[in-house]
Amino acid sequence: MSRENILFGIIGILLGFIVGFMFASSMSQKMQTASSASQELPADHPQVGSQASAGNPDDVRAQVTADIEKARKEPTNFDAQVKAAELFYRIGRFDQAIEFLLKANQLKPTDYNTVVTLAIVNLDAKHYEPAEKWYRAAIQMKKDDVAVLAGLAEATLQKGDAKGGEEAIAMLEKVDPSSQDLPRFRQMLSGLKSK
Repeated sequence: MSRENILFGIIGILLGFIVGFMFASSMSQKMQTASSASQELPADHPQVGSQASAGNPDDVRAQVTADIEKARKEPTNFDAQVKAAELFYRIGRFDQAIEFLLKANQLKPTDYNTVVTLAIVNLDAKHYEPAEKWYRAAIQMKKDDVAVLAGLAEATLQKGDAKGGEEAIAMLEKVDPSSQDLPRFRQMLSGLKSK
């Protein structure tokens, strides 16, 4: 099987997941909106909400395919790389999302949102070492981002690094002493130290 066939197969699966999710979500919203709207609005009232904006699944599939192909054909297009990464992330294809985010980061290494997103996606993919690396890079750019500090603590603790976890918890506590994540992180740290 050629690389091209594998690529088209992956894109087909990706599109199937996206279209299926969007269709199910759209149908659920339509049913909820229709039942409530039919009780509250006059019969001749125009469609509102998701009824008016719901897209055709074939159009959605075509757009997703076009966005991914654009990112592949235009490797120097930062926005296209980020958009493709977002599409893959939404369906849980973390490694593919990381691939496009790394390209975006090469194009704009100082883009804070890309660095943070690389950290988040790596953490969700359970790639704790790279997640920690990207969280630390984000902290170098912005030292007081509570979500990034919490992500760093999560990554180091999941990785099993008690010392790094303790440092990350201290940094988070300094910036946001009332963080709701602190008790959970302390419990995780305690569990690491007791091993």
